Amino acid sequence: MKSLKSINPWFWVPTLYFLEGIPYVLVNQVSTMMFTKMGVPNGQMALFTSLLYLPWVIKPFWSPFVDLIKTKRWWTIAMQVLLTAAFIGLTVSIPHPDAAMIAAQQTPMSMFTVMLIIFWVTAFASATHDIAADGFYMLGLSQSDQAWFVGIRSTFYRIATIFGQGAILFIAGRLETSTGDIPFAWQMSLLITSVIFAVFTLWHTFFMPKPDSDAQRKNVEETKSDKAKFIVREFGRTFLTFFQKPGIWLAIIFMLLYRLPEAFLIKMINPFLVASRDLGGLAMTTDQVGIAYGTIGILFLTIGGILGGMFASKLGLRRSMWIMAAFMTLPCLSFVYLGVYQPENIYAITTAIAVEQFGYGFGFTAYMLYMIYIAEGEYKTAHYAFCTAFMGLSMMIPGIFAGYIQEALGYKDFFWMVIACCIATITVTYFAYHKVDPNYGKK
Repeated sequence: MKSLKSINPWFWVPTLYFLEGIPYVLVNQVSTMMFTKMGVPNGQMALFTSLLYLPWVIKPFWSPFVDLIKTKRWWTIAMQVLLTAAFIGLTVSIPHPDAAMIAAQQTPMSMFTVMLIIFWVTAFASATHDIAADGFYMLGLSQSDQAWFVGIRSTFYRIATIFGQGAILFIAGRLETSTGDIPFAWQMSLLITSVIFAVFTLWHTFFMPKPDSDAQRKNVEETKSDKAKFIVREFGRTFLTFFQKPGIWLAIIFMLLYRLPEAFLIKMINPFLVASRDLGGLAMTTDQVGIAYGTIGILFLTIGGILGGMFASKLGLRRSMWIMAAFMTLPCLSFVYLGVYQPENIYAITTAIAVEQFGYGFGFTAYMLYMIYIAEGEYKTAHYAFCTAFMGLSMMIPGIFAGYIQEALGYKDFFWMVIACCIATITVTYFAYHKVDPNYGKK
């Protein structure tokens, strides 16, 4: 086997971001379908699943400790072990509401108390893993390689999404049909996730490199008697230096509003696809959603991410931003079409979903590269964590209200509201564009 210092990035970047994506997708997206299928009303479902974003929002409070204590490699593998255990916990804690309660969409969220606690553990471990993995990525690759691999990492993150929203939903749907037992179907799906995650965790113990740049700060070793004071001081410095960055408040506004349409939309996609037609939905089965949205849709999201990374590496971030903002917003019209016409043809539904997802994949590349751009500097690991925290906040706050807004407006008018939110994306892109280095991100 190659030296751990010289392992090719293709051996670890794809699998690293596959594992980074799985818990995020499971906690924030797959859970929406599971709770919906278990009979939880949209308002409660969106509220509680959106609150699970909180660990990603507050992770800057412990990101400096990840930056200062142990190595990024150690944190990454340790969190993968903890996540494996959490997935097993989710598997055994799933409740079994009766069929009548599920059919009436009256399952109280209180039945999922233990499961929600484990979801919180999963979310905190996943947020910590994000800090370590993203830091490891930036320490182990040059700036030009970071720009090139941003598309690759996005691709495998999306493959994790395909696994979660595609394969797992398909399996759950088929088990729902064959057994008639919805809780059992989801229990088996979670078990499969646990096994796969454990296998890739073992892979990383052997195939993640140990770059010289990924080392504990010597200062920490030299001041063992005053270690706590040193960490607190460095903790403060990471915050101070982040908020002293030129144009940081404009950057924060950009990070909060660029994904506003998606933030509202994403919580209601799965409920919309499986809702009955008299409620404004498309009446799809779980396995149909797994194929149309979770597989084909995410595949186009992935293609968009690959092309977006290539596009950005050739033109640079600044020249790419307007085009990517357009791709981020215009495809939202696909769900207006689905909500207004409620097509029964699965090919028409899948095509609309594919168009919308390709746009998000392409447009999200600018967001990722912009966060890396803002994070540049001495504390790039912690500062990138701050950026992803604002990204989490941008998704959490709209998601909290999305379910109740949808219940008040209905699906059709809800999707028109999402279109109106595209104005925010265009506006913040206009102001952020002028502050980006024209040469940043070019290969």
